[in-house]
Amino acid sequence: MTNWIEVTMRVDGESAEAVAEVLQRYGHQGVSVEQEGITPDIWDEGEVPPPQNLLVRAYFPDDHRAIDTKKQLETALGHMNMMYPMPDPEYTIIKEEDWAEAWKVHYHPLRVGKHLLVRPLWIDVDPEPDDLVISLDPGMAFGTGTHPTTQLCLEALEDLTQSNQEILDLGCGSGILSIAAAKLGAKQIVGLDIDPIAVKATLENAEANGVAEQIIAEEGSLEAVIKSGRQYDFIVVNILAKIILQMTENNLGDTVRPGGLAIFSGIIDTQVEEVEEALRKTGLEPYARRQQGDWFLIEAKRPTD
Repeated sequence: MTNWIEVTMRVDGESAEAVAEVLQRYGHQGVSVEQEGITPDIWDEGEVPPPQNLLVRAYFPDDHRAIDTKKQLETALGHMNMMYPMPDPEYTIIKEEDWAEAWKVHYHPLRVGKHLLVRPLWIDVDPEPDDLVISLDPGMAFGTGTHPTTQLCLEALEDLTQSNQEILDLGCGSGILSIAAAKLGAKQIVGLDIDPIAVKATLENAEANGVAEQIIAEEGSLEAVIKSGRQYDFIVVNILAKIILQMTENNLGDTVRPGGLAIFSGIIDTQVEEVEEALRKTGLEPYARRQQGDWFLIEAKRPTD
């Protein structure tokens, strides 16, 4: 039986994206990013403090490759440290039977926006009458609601979702944003992800939330949408900024119907203007920004003309 090594790094918002990208190279089935310092009672206070530090975690097998994996990881972090101070990675041995469950002790119910309450499936909550409860078991898929990028998307969805919309969730992860859109009344949501684990998590979480009929989750990417020629009233993209930039070079704007909306998250303050310019070149018009700490969300629309 193979044990696993959990590598954790405590970083600020500015370096979280870069650290997550490095850990992604060596981690098994992606990385998790969560806000440090959310205690179990915080969610009930109605306000979550701005993130001071984020925890970026990844896992890799504790086998004959572990020493070499650590060496490669620390070499990559050393190069980053020359440009921006990096903390030392923390390593913890996790038993095989426990590794997929290890992060759950850090995951608690969380209020987002006006009426959204995100809770782990294994924790009971007592919601307010007007709460929309999103119950999640992300498994190894990205998306627990604790990261500022996801919270910004949830807030935007709460303000912008309409009952007649067909929505595309590019990079659906755990399905948290697709489920939120469904509970907010969207007509249909198509969730796409290149990771089959994410597709499975989205479908299972949609079923657990009673919105499976509104959500289609499939393995795929922007290329598949472009080839199909299908357009949507609203697209949601919560991915790294560099991936958004790549998408804009591949006709991303064509996925939005004339007059339709789009939101883009996963963008730090120094990347906003570059992303907005790229969105304009793909046929979208940025019109608003949302911010949490160093992270930004861009709201855009496709002109009707």
